[in-house]
Amino acid sequence: MATVMLNGTPISVGGRFPRVGDPAHSFMLVDTNLQDVPLSRFYGRRKVIGVIPSIDASIGLTIARRLEGVASALDNTVVLVVSVDTPYALSRIIQQEGFHRVQLLSTLRGRDFHKDYGVMITDVPLSGLMTTALIGIDVNDNVVHAELVSDLNKEPDYEALAAALIPPVPQNPSLVA
Repeated sequence: MATVMLNGTPISVGGRFPRVGDPAHSFMLVDTNLQDVPLSRFYGRRKVIGVIPSIDASIGLTIARRLEGVASALDNTVVLVVSVDTPYALSRIIQQEGFHRVQLLSTLRGRDFHKDYGVMITDVPLSGLMTTALIGIDVNDNVVHAELVSDLNKEPDYEALAAALIPPVPQNPSLVA
């Protein structure tokens, strides 16, 4: 069990958070049209999964906005923002914010996601919500970046995610003088 902070108070988080090198755990989430969305839908593309407590929490909306910008810089990458919010609430935010690149997904019928991705808050009164996290998955569904943010109200390290998804091109030693 992991611990994150909220306003200086420790909050317990259950489940097993993925580690770099792990195969990504399959999931079934729900989009704003109430359609099931499995991880397998995105095979062959890189995946960014931003986990937020709620889209209506200021940190959740901030992260979704930042990931909308990140999405435009990453080719062959799908950017998912996952929360416990209803698909109707997510649809409202998409319209209000004009999101075109990020996909907002709900755990409405995918409650295993909380435990399988190690983001399940177990302490009352926040139990049932998810903590803040950022996960990068390569085209073969292997985890290349995994950050369980240490404070529920902090943003993740977007630069570290980008570096993990797009590693530098190795130099050809024969071309270096």
